[in-house]
Amino acid sequence: MELEATVGRGVRSPITVLIVDDHSMVAESFRRALALEDDLEVVDVAHSAAGACAAAIAGRPDVVLMDYALPDGDGVTAAAAILRELPATKVILVTGSDANDAVRGAIEAGCVGYLQKTMALAQLAIAIRAAAAGETAISPEHLARAVKPSPADAAQLTAREREILGLVASGLSNRAIAEQLVLSHNTVRSHVQSILAKLGVHSKLQAATYARDNGLVSR
Repeated sequence: MELEATVGRGVRSPITVLIVDDHSMVAESFRRALALEDDLEVVDVAHSAAGACAAAIAGRPDVVLMDYALPDGDGVTAAAAILRELPATKVILVTGSDANDAVRGAIEAGCVGYLQKTMALAQLAIAIRAAAAGETAISPEHLARAVKPSPADAAQLTAREREILGLVASGLSNRAIAEQLVLSHNTVRSHVQSILAKLGVHSKLQAATYARDNGLVSR
């Protein structure tokens, strides 16, 4: 899985992370957990929606850990605002809520992950690496409850694309799909991009939801 870029003299640059949470103790626990990972670097911490947007634009992090409930708004709206300015940035919504609208909002805003604060801290690093590599970080249970994306005709997908879409919806990473189908990682990535374009969606999460809602995979 391609997680890091190589920069001068063979030194690998870490994945940069912005933490957004209005509770200082939560933000600090996240920061300390990530500080133990050599390939991750927390570049800033914000405690509000406005602060998150400003910090993201200033620091251009690879991944944003975004709290859902913020004092001046919600994390979904902040995530959408960040992604409009920084479409290459990956946003993971982190929340203490298990409400369906939080899951739906996260996916519709373009977030690539959805985590609950009851998770083990070790899951943070795993989710961040997955997001940075273009994968998703959401449980099948939450994915199954997400809204369907905009209507599209699955018939326009090739047989191979339908096969790959089914594997995406099953939770497999691009790398795992490549190994299972004996294809190169780049070939799978190209197929995934074609699937997103044909379905008119913006993320693998939305494509996977489409597959589930249209009977392309079992729930």
